Amino acid sequence: MRKPNFSKLSSSVLEGYKADIDAELAAREKSSAKKEKVLAKMRSLAKAEGLDLEALLDDAAPTRKSSAPRKATAKVAPKYQNPKNTEEKWTGRGRQPKWVAAFLAKNGTKLEQLLIKK
Repeated sequence: MRKPNFSKLSSSVLEGYKADIDAELAAREKSSAKKEKVLAKMRSLAKAEGLDLEALLDDAAPTRKSSAPRKATAKVAPKYQNPKNTEEKWTGRGRQPKWVAAFLAKNGTKLEQLLIKK
């Protein structure tokens, strides 16, 4: 974030910024204090029940980084195959494998030549 050039601003604009900054800092301090107070209550409650709050939170945390459910995707059959090594296959989705790029560059051919014949 770029810092504004304060020397070009009028005193009244600077006073406005100062008031906004002071209000934001106060709100953040209040929010932080409130969070600490709630956290202390939660620790106390967990301790009264013979539990460790951090362990409870670890158990409740999702295992994935994203909390949104992941859509199930169907497996896609390979569409292309390396004629020199039949173990190397590609569905045609995502980034082109190195063997595909190398084959096309070396032979000067089109991708259709790598299609798996059914």
